[in-house]
Amino acid sequence: MDIPEDFLHYVWQFRSFDNSGLASTTGEGLKIISTGFLNRNAGPDFSNAKIQIGETLWVGQVEIHLKSSDWEKHNHQSDKSYDNVILHVVLEHDAEVIREDGSIIPVLILKNRIAQSLIDNYYRLILNLNDFPCKAQIKNVDTLIVDSFLSRVVIERFEQKTIQVFECLSQLKGNWDDAFYHFLARNFGFKVNALPFELLAKSIPQHYFAKHKNNPEQIEALIFGVAGFLNDKFQDTYPAKLKCEFDYLKKKYLIKPMEVDLWKFMRMRPQNFPTLRLAQFSALIVQSNHLFSKILEIKDVGELKKLFEKLPVNEYWKHHYHFRKKAEGVKIQLGKNSIDNILLNTVALFLFAYGKYTSTQFYVSRAIKLLESLPPEKNAITEGFVTAGVRMDHAFASQGVLQLKKQYCDDKKCLSCGIGIKILKLA
Repeated sequence: MDIPEDFLHYVWQFRSFDNSGLASTTGEGLKIISTGFLNRNAGPDFSNAKIQIGETLWVGQVEIHLKSSDWEKHNHQSDKSYDNVILHVVLEHDAEVIREDGSIIPVLILKNRIAQSLIDNYYRLILNLNDFPCKAQIKNVDTLIVDSFLSRVVIERFEQKTIQVFECLSQLKGNWDDAFYHFLARNFGFKVNALPFELLAKSIPQHYFAKHKNNPEQIEALIFGVAGFLNDKFQDTYPAKLKCEFDYLKKKYLIKPMEVDLWKFMRMRPQNFPTLRLAQFSALIVQSNHLFSKILEIKDVGELKKLFEKLPVNEYWKHHYHFRKKAEGVKIQLGKNSIDNILLNTVALFLFAYGKYTSTQFYVSRAIKLLESLPPEKNAITEGFVTAGVRMDHAFASQGVLQLKKQYCDDKKCLSCGIGIKILKLA
């Protein structure tokens, strides 16, 4: 079975091979003082390595290949960034590599120096068909190691999402309140209707609402009208009045309504129907326009939650999930899980992004504290890790697991994962 080059990177980086009696192919004694730093960009695989060859101490770069002849296959001989390679580490030596000045690059052969148990453990990890590679072994890894790597990938996850925030911020000319409004709207779609909610926010600039802050029905008319739900004729007083208001506002702002078919109702509980979510979103706008400015001032998690509780949702929705369709016992307020979802996916993200943008650690710390105060997400991915023995006490941990699964487990990047590396060391 072929060994991938990434595995040799791991073996070299952690010296997971027999280090006794090391010598180059020319017979010179070889001592590894430092393996150097792994380079994930273009150029040699490791930089700033310290290797004593014979009586000479060399400091420079190390290149790793399965075979020596891969040097020419990869065209390194014509790349000047490889001129400072001091050692060529290979599994098999099948060709000499000569520098431009005619000198031979020293070679260390790893074949027969790597324990078969390590190779077997690697393939057990990579080739199994579990939900994630280390499902059978992760319970044996020290909790501190697991928690430490999850903490690292949570920051990685939020830094990746922060890029999206900055892109939106740039499009909105640096207005944080407007950027937050766009992300909040998307969050109200809760995945299934995230796209139409995002389109809605793009169609209604937030400053429109400020002009109607004393008239909640006009704000509701704008939101339901742009969403495409006010194109019919209505007999009920409430929707009829919204339609009348929107007919006027549509001309005033030159608004083109969305296609109502964009909204998804199929296979959803009525409590999650987009019409009810739009009513809740309208009520939040009525109650707290320019919400992000308030969030920056609130330090207490309980106070943050209150921003999304007891929203002034129109009484009409106590008896409807949809225009024309009556119902009884409708819960018009956002549920606890919905509020936690918004705090996690929008509020915490924006606190983190704002802290990064302004170089203010206080807001980054607030974002992390918020995640640690929220319950862990429950879905097929997180449940799989819990079943395997991973402790998940809060949303900070579950966010780490989601990032771990997406960025490492799904692509079998065990050799770049702190947990995977530890499992291999246990071999």
